[in-house]
Amino acid sequence: MASKLITSIQRSDTEQLQISVSEYRGKSYFNLRIFYTTDDGATWLPTKKGVTFAPDQLDILADAIEEAKKEFMAEEE
Repeated sequence: MASKLITSIQRSDTEQLQISVSEYRGKSYFNLRIFYTTDDGATWLPTKKGVTFAPDQLDILADAIEEAKKEFMAEEE
């Protein structure tokens, strides 16, 4: 597995957050990285803005997302 895009979240016409899984030096990683375009989206290029997680950190990330969702739901009530 070289790199597999899971999804992207559009932030503006020229910027998006790409969520992917990749392999580097024989190890797998989960990546959240900001990409940008200068040609109306034909080509997306990575920026230095991002974070990479090892697979054993995904449960911690998932728990944090669930906690944030609960906080936001509580604010809406």
